[in-house]
Amino acid sequence: MSESKTDQVRVEPCAKRVRVYLGGQLAVDTIKSKLVWEHAYYPTYYFPPDELRVKLEPTGDTRDANHLGTPTGFDVIANGTVAPGAAVRYLDSPTSDLQDLVRLEAKAMDEWFEEDEPIYGHPRDPYHRIDILSSSRHIRVEVAGQTVADSRNPRILFETGLPARYYLPLTDIRLDLLQHSDTRTLCPYKGNAEYWNVRLGEDVHPDLVWIYRTPTPESQKIAGFASFYNEKVDIYVDGVLETKPKTHFS
Repeated sequence: MSESKTDQVRVEPCAKRVRVYLGGQLAVDTIKSKLVWEHAYYPTYYFPPDELRVKLEPTGDTRDANHLGTPTGFDVIANGTVAPGAAVRYLDSPTSDLQDLVRLEAKAMDEWFEEDEPIYGHPRDPYHRIDILSSSRHIRVEVAGQTVADSRNPRILFETGLPARYYLPLTDIRLDLLQHSDTRTLCPYKGNAEYWNVRLGEDVHPDLVWIYRTPTPESQKIAGFASFYNEKVDIYVDGVLETKPKTHFS
């Protein structure tokens, strides 16, 4: 493992085969990728430039330096498909391991795979764990003083670095108070989530509720169950009001 103390940037080798597609072309196919923790939340894939199968053209844009170094941007070109500014290098990085690597913007690429399984959002963190446990604890959820869910059959999801999430059967939720949202998110551990707002009279509380209808194999126990942001609602567990946690979702 190679690690820099600069703003806790960490670089580690990854043994997985990683493939990336752009414009129907294989942009990367390598077992030499590196996991880079640019921040504390999750890692990002970086690659040796000679592992790329696409062309990089400097954008000439000037970008401000950050704790990773001075970013040099590149357009990624694959068989006529151009992803503008979708690659970056830090040639003067204080983290020496980054100087010889290139990062591809995840959303600018078409598909990412670890071995033969798709990646959702960002790489899986090898130090990140999820446990999903069936429970008989009594969970009641209030929004603005009104009960919107009441269940004695939750699935509790324990995830590294986050508060316990209570996933409830839809039949235990006031579906008449939910309003479909356009928000969609990706999680590498759980899959694709869709969201609801909670509507109480004229007041709309956006994106308080989410559901994974077809989660990844390791998270199948929450399929079809919905959860609320602990940070934004009042949750009573066995009659006791939980303190709202402080996270980046608050």
